[in-house]
Amino acid sequence: MINLYGRSLSREELLQRVGDMRQVAGVRLAELADGPERGVRVADVHTGSGFSFTVLLDRGMDIGSATYNGRALAWQAQPGEPAPTFYEPEGLGWLRTFHGGLVATCGLTQVGAPCEDQGEALGLHGRIGHIPARHVYADAGWDGDEYVIWIQGKMRETVIFGEDLLLARRISARLGESRLFIEDTVENIGHLPTPHMMLYHCNFGWPLIDEGAELIAPSIRVEPRDAVAAPGLDQHAHFGAPQPGYAEQVFFHEARADADGYVTVALANRSLDGGRGFGAYIRYRQAELPRLIEWKQMGAGTYVVGIEPANCLVMGRAAERERGTLVTLQPGEKREYRMEIGVLPDNDAIDALAEHIRLHK
Repeated sequence: MINLYGRSLSREELLQRVGDMRQVAGVRLAELADGPERGVRVADVHTGSGFSFTVLLDRGMDIGSATYNGRALAWQAQPGEPAPTFYEPEGLGWLRTFHGGLVATCGLTQVGAPCEDQGEALGLHGRIGHIPARHVYADAGWDGDEYVIWIQGKMRETVIFGEDLLLARRISARLGESRLFIEDTVENIGHLPTPHMMLYHCNFGWPLIDEGAELIAPSIRVEPRDAVAAPGLDQHAHFGAPQPGYAEQVFFHEARADADGYVTVALANRSLDGGRGFGAYIRYRQAELPRLIEWKQMGAGTYVVGIEPANCLVMGRAAERERGTLVTLQPGEKREYRMEIGVLPDNDAIDALAEHIRLHK
């Protein structure tokens, strides 16, 4: 059965009531037309539950805006969603085109601080989020009694005499649900062993993030990244009002997976909407993403909490190599990543998920 607008309907009952399924859910391809975003292809998805999101096809198939019943889930960064031609790979230039958004993918061969690794200069967070997708396929259809919406495509990060990695991505959602699924496969299609770093920069903003909002995570241990974050360790899971000049705090979590090998992390604002509450969660497979990074940025205008599953830390490739933790893909080798992102519409949903997380902590 399909749950829509407070009632349950069979596939046949729903089809009797609509002329086309786009009336209640679907995906639409479009192209942005103004400013630095001009020419960026997008796919707009709505699921019929009040949940909608935009896939940035020319930005590594990242997810930009996401809303639930008109409420923003994702923080939108000041640069907007510029075309990849504006990308500045050197140093911190990545920040000039960082769109924020529900998911900003970092990698595929570099994540974190600019550095020099074996004579190669590497900028912040790598190139994958600025590579346009090829072989894009967006569609929707019935799978038994479920109506599925999806977008898929491929991004190739490659250079002559160097890396040749292919990211195949599929993003899907289902009619009547307020969650999405990301299925990624990264393959070394080249002929050389290649460093592989992967981080999902999930950026949540106001009104979800506000005074009194909290992080709920199955963390066994939490460590500050540096001396700036150290004083905030005791309050890493609690968020206050925006502060001009706030210096970002980054925390490294050691999280415990559930019996299925997944880690679930939630952000909750229990006082929103007159105390009805509102939240969001991410769920990811820990085997391929053993690191969990929290980006706490309470700055005025840059008011965001990043939840970032990764296969590395964020000090850059040279530091990862020095620690002996740098992942290397051999020719023909693959890594598969699975993630779910969803809405917690009220405090009952928050409490239920919080109990699940507590039981697996």
